[in-house]
Amino acid sequence: MSTVPAQAAVRDRLLLNRVDWRTYTRLLCIFADRRGYRLTYDRGALEIMSPLPEHESDADFLGRLATTLTEELGLPIKAGRSTTLRRKRKQRGLEPDCCYWIANEPAMRGKRDLDLRVDPPPDLAIEVDVTSSSLNRMGIYRALGVPEVWRLDDQTLTFHVLGANRTYGVVSHSLSFPLVTAADLLPFFASCASQEENSVIRQFREWIRQRIVGGQTSPTP
Repeated sequence: MSTVPAQAAVRDRLLLNRVDWRTYTRLLCIFADRRGYRLTYDRGALEIMSPLPEHESDADFLGRLATTLTEELGLPIKAGRSTTLRRKRKQRGLEPDCCYWIANEPAMRGKRDLDLRVDPPPDLAIEVDVTSSSLNRMGIYRALGVPEVWRLDDQTLTFHVLGANRTYGVVSHSLSFPLVTAADLLPFFASCASQEENSVIRQFREWIRQRIVGGQTSPTP
C-alpha cells in the first residue's frame, strides 16, 4: 500500500490517499474494537475521524426521536447504529452516525451480519456534521442506495430523500415518517439545551399522540 497524507489531522481527523480496498477492509478489522473512530472510504481516499462529544450526543438524540416515532406509530425497526456500510463494487464505505431499517426491517430481522450485495441498505441514516468530513459522505450514501438521510448541520436539520434520478433532494416531510417534517423535530432538539433528554422524549411522545394520532398541529416541547 502507498499512502500520502492529503492533510494533517484536524482535531483527530486524518485523510489518506491511494488506499486500496484490501487495506481499507483490514483497517476496519483493526478499528473494530475502537468505536471512538469512524472510517470513511471513497474510491481510494480514506478518512479516519474521532467524533467530538457534541457530535455523538446530537446523533444519539436524533436517533431517539426516530426510535420513538416507530414506537408510537407502531412501525417495525432494526437499529444498525454506526455499523459499516460498504460495497467493494462501488469502492465506497462509511459508518453512519445512526441508521435504521424500518420499511425493510422484515428483510433484516434476525440477521447478525450485513452484506449489501444481497441485503437492503438502511431505510434511514442520521448524519451530524459538527466537524465537516473531508469526503463527500452524501455521495457515498447515494452510491450505497440509502433512501433517506437526516442531516444536522449547524443546528439546521434537513431531510434528504433519494429520487428516481439517483440524487438526493431536500424534502419537507420524512420518507420513513410521512407526517413528520424537519421543522417539527427541531423544537425538541433545541429543548435539550435546557432540559434533560428523557423529559424531552416524554414531551415528544405526547406531541406524536396529539399531533399525528389526534390530528393536532402544534409541537409542545
